[in-house]
Amino acid sequence: MGIERKFGIGIVGIGMAASPHVKSLKDLSDRIDVRGVYSRNKENREAFAAEHGFPSAESYEALLADEKLDAIILLTPPNARVALVEQAARAGKHIFMEKPVERSTKTAIHIVETCEKAGVKLGITFQFRFREASLAAKKMLGGGELGPLASVILNVPWWRSTEYYQEPGRGTFEQDGGGVLITQAIHSLDLLLSLTGPAREVQAISGTSVLHDIEVEDFVGAGVRFENGALGSIMATTTAYPGGQEYIVFNCAKATATLKGSVLTVDWHDGRTEDFGEEAATGSGDDRMAFPHEWHRAQISEFVDAVKAGRDPISNGRTALDVHHLIDALLSSAKNGVLTRVEHE
Repeated sequence: MGIERKFGIGIVGIGMAASPHVKSLKDLSDRIDVRGVYSRNKENREAFAAEHGFPSAESYEALLADEKLDAIILLTPPNARVALVEQAARAGKHIFMEKPVERSTKTAIHIVETCEKAGVKLGITFQFRFREASLAAKKMLGGGELGPLASVILNVPWWRSTEYYQEPGRGTFEQDGGGVLITQAIHSLDLLLSLTGPAREVQAISGTSVLHDIEVEDFVGAGVRFENGALGSIMATTTAYPGGQEYIVFNCAKATATLKGSVLTVDWHDGRTEDFGEEAATGSGDDRMAFPHEWHRAQISEFVDAVKAGRDPISNGRTALDVHHLIDALLSSAKNGVLTRVEHE
């Protein structure tokens, strides 16, 4: 019986977001073969490839033509993805892509449907789901161990400086598609929905504070009613210097579970306290890449397992659309000043 070929992956886009992916791929080199790196700038591409010991692809088309390439990791900004996804899907290559799916939900749906019609798997980078603490919360909430969920509090007190928003394209609808919700808090919102189930309706306010001269929102506050009957609140901002860890509090019939960053604390009504996970930075301040890469590694590994098994990865295009619809509802409610229904696929 022959040795199984390693899973072939190509990297497309070599900006700041590439770092945790590259570290993860190196850790997984016993099962993943990086077939090539592509970026439009040849000099930068070749320097990046040489630094990390990866092959440099002469063109995107050449990368996709590789018979041993199974999937691409797509790390371009959200305004530079549609054509790349369409080409990869036509070539039969699976796609693991940075969040958000795209700037608008309409285009995000197009990307998801493009992959589905082509029969290729689409994974979306939401590494918060793969923390030890998040997995423990998923098991306890999903298994009913904590009892019925009564209420939920999500706070994302992050910080981004004036210098951050002076980077080309930052804080614009053209590149990012929106502000704190789709660019920063989307990770926590996705994690929230993965643990509570769908949101039914929201009532929100949003705006841009005096701290930032940008066209997108840097603060959102909202009340939420979930499909399971639980009530909740959401606050997300990039005005909270120096940046604090995001947290979610789940008030249940038997215990209160607090998921703060990468640590879960469960305070049982009988007086017991349990902790899961280890403290780690989450990129909440100016150094937005200050977090461990192990969560990315776990997600990439699960994505490879899913593709090999012919199933959807845990974080996929359809689950990502849920958080896009929630963001749309929050912003629509804030704009119109009314209770707003959250759409679902």
